Amino acid sequence: MALVVLPEGQQRSGKQGGMVWSHNAGGPYVRNRAIPTNPNTARQVAVRNAVRALTIAWNNTLTPAQRAAWDVYGANVSWTNRLGQTITLTGLNHYVRTNTPLLVTKETRIDAAPVLFNIGAAELALAAAGSEATQQITVTFDDTAAWANEVGGFQFLYMGLPQNASRNYFSSPYRLLGYVTGDLIAPPVSPLPFTAPYPFAEGQRIWLRTRVIRADGRLSEFAEVNFLGAA
Repeated sequence: MALVVLPEGQQRSGKQGGMVWSHNAGGPYVRNRAIPTNPNTARQVAVRNAVRALTIAWNNTLTPAQRAAWDVYGANVSWTNRLGQTITLTGLNHYVRTNTPLLVTKETRIDAAPVLFNIGAAELALAAAGSEATQQITVTFDDTAAWANEVGGFQFLYMGLPQNASRNYFSSPYRLLGYVTGDLIAPPVSPLPFTAPYPFAEGQRIWLRTRVIRADGRLSEFAEVNFLGAA
């Protein structure tokens, strides 16, 4: 469904009829809508199954008090939509948003809502480099951050499809590169290497994005960086 601000703002984002409204580094644009084929990849199926399982859990497993707590969290945490407007998400939205990456990576679902009304801090020290020879991406992060030093804290990492070096904007697709697990006794040490899910060559531009989840279920926005593949 398209998001439309009319008449003063004249802002649009999303699908409307046969058109798609969006924006990139050059500004807003509109294009004809194309319906892509659905490859039903294992990654797509995993995400869909996670969302389905979480919706069922919301309705059948969570207690009324737990659902109410997620609703309170949602009502107190602002969100910025694609048009830059500040909105609030429902408790179910936040519950699914928080738990989908956990279920996809087979980690434990969080049913108790956060009691701190924010989404937590994204990675502030993100940097990356990759080698064509090894097909590995080495990721640098802040290993003193709170998530890295608590049980139940994670940082999820996603690699974008490699692009030409001249490309300066990228939106999708991304694949899970891996994730880093926090620990109170033996926290992770930065940097860490990961095997790339997409093959890449020297000189190609690669986007990397990450998001942090705290042990209490607060899931950050994405941090993003791009770099050129090395030999």
